[in-house]
Amino acid sequence: MLYPLFRKALFALDAETAHGIGMSGLSFLAASGFSSLVAKPVTACPVEVMGLRFPNPVGLAAGLDKNGDHIDGLAKLGFGFIEIGTITPRPQDGNPKPRMFRIPEAQGIINRMGFNNAGVDRLLANVRAAEFPKKGGILGINIGKNATTPIEKAADDYLICLDKVYNDASYITVNISSPNTKNLRELQKDEALDDLLSQLKAKQLQLADQHGKYVPMTLKIAPDLDDTQIAAIADALRRHRFDGVIATNTTLSREGVENLPNGQETGGLSGAPVFKKSTEVLGKLSTALAGEVPIIGVGGILSGDDAAAKIAAGASLVQVYSGFIYRGPDLVSEVAAKLAIILRKNI
Repeated sequence: MLYPLFRKALFALDAETAHGIGMSGLSFLAASGFSSLVAKPVTACPVEVMGLRFPNPVGLAAGLDKNGDHIDGLAKLGFGFIEIGTITPRPQDGNPKPRMFRIPEAQGIINRMGFNNAGVDRLLANVRAAEFPKKGGILGINIGKNATTPIEKAADDYLICLDKVYNDASYITVNISSPNTKNLRELQKDEALDDLLSQLKAKQLQLADQHGKYVPMTLKIAPDLDDTQIAAIADALRRHRFDGVIATNTTLSREGVENLPNGQETGGLSGAPVFKKSTEVLGKLSTALAGEVPIIGVGGILSGDDAAAKIAAGASLVQVYSGFIYRGPDLVSEVAAKLAIILRKNI
């Protein structure tokens, strides 16, 4: 496959520059009919989660395509679903550059992007121009708050985005766990979380009546949670009848990378170093939820065996991000093939 050659060239560049070039390259290959040069066929393994039928359980996590500029290019790689965003009501530049750093010795990435995006209206224009959703592809839209919105007014931003994206999303993810927006993770705490989920659930039901269809809603949580916090979040998810939970976002921990180049950069750490912590949180959350709310497992998946561990810990679906940067489209086909074997045995 050609991806290892592409990766060598891309890794010679600044991480954010390389990201932009790589994504544009995927869109070019798709438009030219040459996606097969970098992508293998993906094993079909239909699964039903949150009332949606996924052609396979391997998704792309939010963050790779923040504005939905490359939906059709990514769709050609065989993902069972694609999540775009995080999007905010108003455009924002995010944090100063450089703000993305590779740690290849550990197959990790640190980012402090800060929800850089072109705003919800731009994302919706891109979604409506894409073929993937028109053809029934499952598209998640991940929503957040603007950096300038006070944390006590955060619910207003989420409600604006929920209202705008509702009719164009297969499911909607509420991101309260990025470490790169000041105080955002405060929303994971008991009273703040209860208030936010209550408002969002009421709005979701109102929009379901308005549009004549029910769009599932998930919550994306951090890996930096203790057992008490995990139990409280599980209780809130059940109480407010959320449709799913994504475990997990990036970590503030530097365990395993502290002595490596770029290891002390500020921001969220993803990739292989977060795998253990993320999977432990997933397992504890699964136990607390007792099957009442499905879990999407994400964090450090770099192989089929990694994805299998997420399923064993209680996930129904998985998502990749940093592993996709390091392994390329081969990771999608490898994970799909591995999970097809596991899930068919469980039927």
